[in-house]
Amino acid sequence: MELADGRQLTAHTPNTGSMSGCAEPGSRVWLRDTGSSTRKYPFSWELVEAQPGVLVGINTLLSNKLVQEAIEQEVVLELKGYPEIRTEVRYGQENSRIDLLLEGGSVPCYVEVKNVTLVEDGVAMFPDAVSVRGTKHLRELAEVVRSGGRGVIFYCVQRGDAREVRPADAIDPAYGRQLRISLDAGVEALAYVARVTTEGVTLSHSLPVLTAC
Repeated sequence: MELADGRQLTAHTPNTGSMSGCAEPGSRVWLRDTGSSTRKYPFSWELVEAQPGVLVGINTLLSNKLVQEAIEQEVVLELKGYPEIRTEVRYGQENSRIDLLLEGGSVPCYVEVKNVTLVEDGVAMFPDAVSVRGTKHLRELAEVVRSGGRGVIFYCVQRGDAREVRPADAIDPAYGRQLRISLDAGVEALAYVARVTTEGVTLSHSLPVLTAC
């Protein structure tokens, strides 16, 4: 990164995807100074202006917190009625951890959160790189439903220029196939877009998740 005063530094990037469309040379970025004296890279890359006026939150670690906060504040209408939320709970037959386990309702609800940063012509797509782990999570959620629970794949779109969410079949066809299989098995797909500013990030409203080819 090059700062306004001409200094250059290397920042930690809390995103393991390809960041397609979010890592173009010359893009305007925002960094966070963690203040840590022990980290190799004390600055963390948090935002990028992918298009003029379009800020994107690239921190995948933030998405779970955004979704949990939105559920607690009853912004996510589809997930109301669960007074208890646990995080990173082991489950499934493939040694997985669920991002959010909602309890206290009629049946437990397992919510797997995915951060979405890739948008083309208003279409948000996931994943932006082949995701074997993401495909595994879809299988696990389908098994949750077969066992009598509720399984939800939740797409957290950290940019405001998306109007819908679709599987990125051209990037990871196996993920797209498994998503359709899991939805047919009763897994629910939710997507919410975030309002991203330099002051903060909050979930705003729902988007449709479309899987028709």
